[in-house]
Amino acid sequence: MRLALLALFLASCGPAPQGSAVSVADDRIDCQVEGSTAFEHNCIVEAEGPLLTVRKPDGGFRRLRVATDGTGVGAADGAEQAVVTLLDDGRIEVAIGGDRFRLPARVRGR
Repeated sequence: MRLALLALFLASCGPAPQGSAVSVADDRIDCQVEGSTAFEHNCIVEAEGPLLTVRKPDGGFRRLRVATDGTGVGAADGAEQAVVTLLDDGRIEVAIGGDRFRLPARVRGR
């Protein structure tokens, strides 16, 4: 099943907001959950409107909100901030708490 995620705007991609689209071919992404020493392809992504739910293999989850105002993606709830990094391989890495998630991204205008 192809899961097309929402448009992301990554302010860190350049001086002006750059649009990007994210899609996940099999609903799974690479993730390194707190306590793990390596990334594994076993977190599941669900999209509902501007919200992404990333389900971890231990049954926990993180909810992310996709912004359309040039600020990127952030934590949808909770007190922990999400940190987004653009990776060289065309993905973004979202770090929140002790968890890290890698989402495919296509940045327009680059």
